[in-house]
Parts: sequence; C-alpha cells; structure tokens
Amino acid sequence: MSPTLTGEGEQASLAQHGMWVTERMGCGGQVYHMPLAIHFDGPLDADRLLAACHDVVRAHPQLGTALAERDAVLRPALAAVPPPIGFEDATGREAAELVDREASLDLDLGTGPTARFRLFRLAPERHLLVVVAHHAVFDGMSKDLLVRGLADAYAGLPLPVLPLAYGEAVDRENTRVAELLDEAAAFWRDRWQDRQDLRLPGLTGVSTRAAAGEAVDFALPTGLAVAADKMGVTRFELVLTAVHTLLAAYGNEDAAVSVDLSTRTEETRGHIGLFVNELPVRAGAPSGTFADFARSVRGELRAVYRFRQVPLARAVGGVSPRTALTPVSVSYRGRDGSAPEFPGVAATVDWMSFNHQVRGTLHLQVVDAPDGITARLQFNPAILSRSGCESLVGHLLALLEAVVTAPDTDLSHLPLPAQVESSSVPTEAGRSGTDPAAAPRTGEADATPYLAEVAEIWSEVFKRPDIGPDEDLFDLGGHSLTIVEIIAKVRERMDVELSFDLFFDEPTIAGVAAEVALLREEAC
Repeated sequence: MSPTLTGEGEQASLAQHGMWVTERMGCGGQVYHMPLAIHFDGPLDADRLLAACHDVVRAHPQLGTALAERDAVLRPALAAVPPPIGFEDATGREAAELVDREASLDLDLGTGPTARFRLFRLAPERHLLVVVAHHAVFDGMSKDLLVRGLADAYAGLPLPVLPLAYGEAVDRENTRVAELLDEAAAFWRDRWQDRQDLRLPGLTGVSTRAAAGEAVDFALPTGLAVAADKMGVTRFELVLTAVHTLLAAYGNEDAAVSVDLSTRTEETRGHIGLFVNELPVRAGAPSGTFADFARSVRGELRAVYRFRQVPLARAVGGVSPRTALTPVSVSYRGRDGSAPEFPGVAATVDWMSFNHQVRGTLHLQVVDAPDGITARLQFNPAILSRSGCESLVGHLLALLEAVVTAPDTDLSHLPLPAQVESSSVPTEAGRSGTDPAAAPRTGEADATPYLAEVAEIWSEVFKRPDIGPDEDLFDLGGHSLTIVEIIAKVRERMDVELSFDLFFDEPTIAGVAAEVALLREEAC
C-alpha cells in the first residue's frame, strides 16, 4: 500500500515554498522543468512500460502533488490534473527534438500536472521514454529512483514501501531547521554578501534570474579521482576549488559560488521529491599550493554542511526570491553507475537532458559515475558569449589537467588565465531588472487610509512594532513564508488579493498600501 499523499496539518517543505513563490512571481517556468530520457533498443513491451509508469506514480505520490495556499500556509494536495502517461508513434523523428518538445510543455504547481510521461516509438525496436517533472516534486537523486522504480515495475518486482509520508518528513525537517535557525543566522552573518559583480571572459552583464540558456558539454580528466585522494578531498571539493581558483584569476575577489546540497536523511533516501537546498560557499583568496587551497575549501564546505537544511533566506535578511542565489552556481551529483535492467531490452539513460534554460549567469552541472565524469556549463547567451563560455571551459580543463598531474603545485605556477576587465553594464539582482510588463500598476489612488492597517499587518507578521513605511520586506528578514502570510492577512482584513509580483518592486508598507488603494478604487 502506498503512503498517503497528505494528512491533517501537513505543509509543503521550505524548499517547495521558496520555489512556489518564485514561480508565482514569474521567475521560474521552464527552468524548473527537469527532463529525463530513457532509450530502449529491442522488443519493448510498450503496454508493460506504461503500466510501470503508473506503478511508480502510485508509489511516489509527490509526482501527483500540487501546492495550494490555505490559511496563510502552503499545503500539498492531490493535483486536479494527474501526471499524463501516454504513447505516441514518432517513427522517423529525432529523439532530441522530442525531448525538447516535452520539456517545453506546461507544468502547473497549482493544478497539475507536475510531471509528464510519454513513450515514443521511433522504430519497430527503438523507443524513447521522456519524463519531465517540476523541480518542486523532483531532484537529481529522484532521477535514479525513478529509473530504478520503472525497471523494477517492468520486471514485475514490487516497489518498496516508503518508511514515512512526505508530510511527516517535512515536519521533521522543519523541526530541525527551527532548532538550527539561530546558529545558522550567526554563521551566515559574516559570510553572506549579496554581491552581483562578476568578471568572466565574454561577459556583458550579470543575472540571478532564469533565462533561455545554452550549454557547452565536456568530460573532466580521468585522473581526477586519484588526484582528489592524494589531496584528501572529494572529487566535488576538487572541482569546486578549481571553479573558485578560476574566478579569482579572472579578478573576482572572494566570490561566492552557490552549490546544491542534498537534504536527504536515511528516512528519505528512497523518496522521489525535492530534497535539495542551495547555499553559497566563499573560499577567500587562493594561496599556497592547489592542494592547500582545496583543503581550505573543504573546511569551509564542511562548515556549511551543518546548516545544509536551513534555507539562506530563513537565516538572513535581504534575500529576495530568485532562481539562483549567486550569479555562478554548481551542482555535482555522484552516481553508483548501476545500469537499469529492463528484461529483454537494452536501456540507456540521458541523465543530463537539457531544458534549454539557465537559472543565473553560469551554472556548472556535473554527473560523476564510474565510467567517467561528465559536465555541462550552462550559460545565459544574452549576457555571456558562447566564445567566452568555451574559453572558460578551456581554462577549467587546463587547470584540472595540471592539478591531476601535480596536485601539490603552487597556485602561482598553474596555467591560470589573465584577469578580465569588469563589465560596465548594469547588473540584475534579485528583484531588480524585472519585466516592465509585469511590474505593479501605478495610479493616483490615495494610499493614506490604508497605511495604518497595512503597518499593523506587517508588525504582526514580523513581530516588531514601528516598522517604517519604506522599510524593505527582505531587508527586514522577510522571505517566501512572509509574503504568503501578508497576502493572506490583507485578503482577510481588506478584501483585496495582492499579486506576488508586487513584492518584487514594492516590498514596503507604502507600496502595499498603494496597491490596496488601487485595487479598492477599481472595485468601486
């Protein structure tokens, strides 16, 4: 019997909450679509595979979950539109074209679907299964769990029963976050700086917002594992050190790189769902040998691990909703390399199917498996040229090859690029640089009658008196939960529905009061 989807009092996770608000503000979209492609060669039983898809959805209720705000709380609910599972004859079509098409189809966190399954026949004995899931119900580890579940169900094996419902896992995670919140705030006080300056070859601007993206694929050196062992660090720590080293060489002083960290516990290791938190890692100025610097980065990363389940926006103020915490980010996922076994057919998986979006300026995605370490550098072509991105890949590979050959080489003797000039183009960070068409409306309505009531709501939400009319919600420590609570209280007491977009450009008491005045005037 599969676990229940929701129970009394269950809430969405903090990661889901932040993603949901970002989506409602129009900053997510296809960047949160996670495609997975499985290629089959041989006499595939299509009906059997489609039945396996249904089995996996039943075993993992998150794939059929929507999110809805009720009483100022974001809660999971059974999606009105369940995951569509279908078949299509696509003889003669290209697999890449089909993956791109599926990744572009709508996923709706409010109504569903939040996942899609489509099996294509490419030839009599060639098939392609494309699964696309919203990141709010799916993560990198979920890909492995999904493929394993499909293979087991196709083979007629029972799928494992999850040890606890997702809602119970969220409750336990929220408890851990609450216990760590004060320590996390103290930890990040001196480490977090919301800097958006960046120097890269071919860069003309900076973004922490989702945009159409392009990518450069490459393989990392085969000797990386041996070099990492010699230095006493992991392969991930070595690659992250190389990224920090390059950023410093380009002229970026103490730049932060956001990394995706798993928040899974032993109880949730078998769950399909969102168990990831993005946190920034600063490394300081590189010094000594590369091995010395790598061990320093390891130490800082291990310090961050203690607070891996605490969203940064909950621990510090001034972090507005965005798709990337910092302009440069890294995700590194290790795989055990076990191939999926579908009886009677050969199956290969594209673990890095691209959704043609990038969540910031530059994102390095790495999949580490026994047969090699593959990497993809995703970039925003509107502000970073392809030639610049290719140069960056070349610099990274040259640095890694040198490190593999001699891990204890002094940093000054490594093949590092020259410093690049700083871009003079205005940067875009957090809530700035939004689409003018999506900006809140302006008018002549008098906000004065509503200032006191809006101020009272803010005082209740922030649990502090005397908040100034122009104080910024995010600078006060506001986050996605705060926005939802303010909207709910305004709805209840003032009978108007505020949009989430408002909090990008007018995250103040005065701004909210002005919007209330406009909405009231329109209703008359």
